[in-house]
Amino acid sequence: MPTQTIQFDTVVIGGGIAGLQTALDLADQDYRVAIVEKDATIGGKMIRLSKVFPTLDCASCITTPKMAAAAHHPNITLFTCCDLTSLDRSGGTVTAHVTQMPRYVDPIKCIGCRQCEYNCPVYVPDQEQGGFAARKAIYVPFSNAIPQIALMDVEHCTLCGKCAKVCPTGAVDYFQEPEDFIIEAKSAVLSTGFELTPVETKQQYGSGQIPNVITALQMERLLAPHGPYNRVLRPSDGKEPDSIAFIQCAGSRDKSMGVPYCSRVCCMYAIKQAMLLSGAVPLADITIYYMDIRAFGKGYEQFFQNAQAMGIEFVKAKVARIDPGNDGGVTLHYEAQGSDGGVQTREHDMVVLSLGMVAGWDPEGVCSVSRGSDAFIRTVKPKIAPTLTDMEGVFVAGVAAGPKDIVDTIVEAGAAAMETSKYLTAMARTRRAAA
Repeated sequence: MPTQTIQFDTVVIGGGIAGLQTALDLADQDYRVAIVEKDATIGGKMIRLSKVFPTLDCASCITTPKMAAAAHHPNITLFTCCDLTSLDRSGGTVTAHVTQMPRYVDPIKCIGCRQCEYNCPVYVPDQEQGGFAARKAIYVPFSNAIPQIALMDVEHCTLCGKCAKVCPTGAVDYFQEPEDFIIEAKSAVLSTGFELTPVETKQQYGSGQIPNVITALQMERLLAPHGPYNRVLRPSDGKEPDSIAFIQCAGSRDKSMGVPYCSRVCCMYAIKQAMLLSGAVPLADITIYYMDIRAFGKGYEQFFQNAQAMGIEFVKAKVARIDPGNDGGVTLHYEAQGSDGGVQTREHDMVVLSLGMVAGWDPEGVCSVSRGSDAFIRTVKPKIAPTLTDMEGVFVAGVAAGPKDIVDTIVEAGAAAMETSKYLTAMARTRRAAA
């Protein structure tokens, strides 16, 4: 069958908070925008958080209205479960070749009733809940996912047919296949976000095999009001932890992991989680092991001081090794940097690794835009125009260009929208002059 071609003014690659903000700013200027997202829902990492620092506002309360606004905006079209296979520029046109991956559910017929999910007999570990809870083999990612369209996990589906039998609209399609289509636009914005540094590569920290050593995103789910347990419990045995430790720079400023840079947000999100834990588990001892506290933003230093006043212990040390402890505990071996320096050992019930940020997308073989030495997309004028790439008509926003917090991400998304708008206006002016 011939490949479908769809035309827009701008294509935004990535539907996280940066992509949503950029798309909304452009759409409000009456530009037609396409959002291409690899996930089954827009919202990115932010919609998975519990609260944001330093205000401790609900992350979902900030993100969900923007998700809904993008979904209902007449100038925005969402393409979820999509892989970008190439992004080229020729003759003033940016061409994106996209593959629509199969959901095995017809997105037009699906009404989001979730009857397929409720009747599915197969349970699978739910990565949306940090792997601490279960979901079905056919499911909607979470309650405020947009779009509210189910998708099937074919690796775990047993083909029992129950989901197809109960679907009131006949939306389940076991034979759905990938479909290719082309988006032609005048400009593009890359907002491809980040991933956490892989804990499996750090052998000294257990390589992800110690049950009560978890990542920061897993702790976000434990703290979330719609998390897996509705309270903070230790994953291995369901015990309420009496002692919780945070290890800073567990995936940043570490050449052995290939991440020599600071990820900027790890100190603050650890302090945020520690403050939330002090309310969720008030009798627990909370300790943060750090090399340097980098509280660089507005109100961040006061946030840090508030945490100290709440009784959260800060130990200036570098944790060298983590071992399984007694009764499911975790033993830390660290070198203290204070007056009582030297190699010391301490045991905690649970440990949270403050992992850093690495680039969420590799443009090699897909797009000719350049990357920096840190693998994030390189900007050609970082001080005066931080959203410009070395590819004409292609801009970058958010963590795709380097580690930053949510505030800076949203501000930069607005800057990307303005640069894109200026570029589209200049193109239109040039074409009118040529005519």
